[in-house]
Amino acid sequence: MARQFMKGNDAIILGALAAGCRAYYGYPITPASEIAHAAALHFPALEGVFIQAESEVAAINMVYGTAGMGIRTMTASSSPGYSLKQEGLSYIAGAELPAVVVNIVRGGPGLGNIAPEQADYFQMTKGGGHGNYRVVALAPNSAQEMCDLTMLAFDLADKYRNPATIMADGITGQMMEVVDIPEPHPVPYDHSDWCVRGDAATRQNLVSSIYLEPEELEQHNLKLHAKYQKITQDEVRFEEYRTDDAELLIVAYGVVSRIVYSTIDQARAEGLKVGLLRPITIWPFPSEAIRRHSEKVKGILAVELSTGQMIEDVRLAVEGRCPVHFYGRCGGMVPGGKEILEQYRTIMAGGAH
Repeated sequence: MARQFMKGNDAIILGALAAGCRAYYGYPITPASEIAHAAALHFPALEGVFIQAESEVAAINMVYGTAGMGIRTMTASSSPGYSLKQEGLSYIAGAELPAVVVNIVRGGPGLGNIAPEQADYFQMTKGGGHGNYRVVALAPNSAQEMCDLTMLAFDLADKYRNPATIMADGITGQMMEVVDIPEPHPVPYDHSDWCVRGDAATRQNLVSSIYLEPEELEQHNLKLHAKYQKITQDEVRFEEYRTDDAELLIVAYGVVSRIVYSTIDQARAEGLKVGLLRPITIWPFPSEAIRRHSEKVKGILAVELSTGQMIEDVRLAVEGRCPVHFYGRCGGMVPGGKEILEQYRTIMAGGAH
């Protein structure tokens, strides 16, 4: 296995190629532009397709068309561009097509700035478009995970015939780390029973998200709901750090979790029993794991690069079993270890935030 020093954004494309993706449609936007640059370099070289679309709306609809052929396909953007993709993403989910969409989150609302945030959490995890749909949302915290979780996203998308997304902050996309480049793995899924390729073999298939009769649409929605329940049951992923005897549980994801690791070690050196639960899937959310911890810890602290979004899912999981605290920075401001450590001290001393 080869190793290479690269940006997290570049690692996404290597993961996509290793997963068998051969079609990329996108529109460059900071801090996600390197993804399109890498796709433009590598996809044609491997007899794949790269198209710089005229807009984000065009890109997601190109993904819709290629996904309908049963070909692994993707697009990537940053917050304002991801917003523009929402109608197409709803269509893809409604048509039950596998596709991968990446969002390298920047500061908002509006044009905001190009600094890192996590303020797209609601949009990524609750279904930012219209209708009763959900998308798998994975949250890497390293360049290696940018590669590995992209590969996983394609497998989950195919397994459930549903869009899968990657949510990473601008720091994770831009920082450079050593990445173990994975070997390509074959695509095991046979889509001939539903894909449409304009040939005799798939002539009988139909890709659509429209159901004009209310009874039909209700049954379709119930079918989707059952699928989402299955995903919630089987595909939750998270990581724990020093939680065995923790009296205070920290919940953080993405780059924030990287900061929390070291501050937990500092807190432990002071005798503070603090641990981390890091969601890797932010949908489905690790609610049951948080619920179990809430029965034995004195409190839970959600740390986010936002004014507070994931904390709502934490509170729903806890259901009042213990106090839930929040600390967040926004606008592209990233909390330092010292200020997070001060939050630990305050809470453990009986303070509240």
